[in-house]
Amino acid sequence: MRLSVIVLIAVLVVGGIVISLGFLSNEKYEVPEISNQYEKLERYKNELEKINQYNKQVLQELEEKIKNSDDANLEKINEELAVMRKVIDENAAELEQVIAKLSQMKSDP
Repeated sequence: MRLSVIVLIAVLVVGGIVISLGFLSNEKYEVPEISNQYEKLERYKNELEKINQYNKQVLQELEEKIKNSDDANLEKINEELAVMRKVIDENAAELEQVIAKLSQMKSDP
């Protein structure tokens, strides 16, 4: 009887230690994961901003071509402009979502 009580206490102590170590080890891995996600989103935001700037530059160049072109190429250039405006709008919307997510992650401890 006495031996079974000692074994039961030992099992409870070992189980408590295993659970505690598991909790502490999981706690350590969550913080870098969130930080890593934040850094990835930050890099993605920077790349989206670069892409958006490049697309705006291309759009300006196309608009300049329209001003300096003859009527034969005008329709094709207008189609290219429409595509570029759509891409810029989609990138801008995605950039806004990324910025919102970054600010949410930054405000959450």
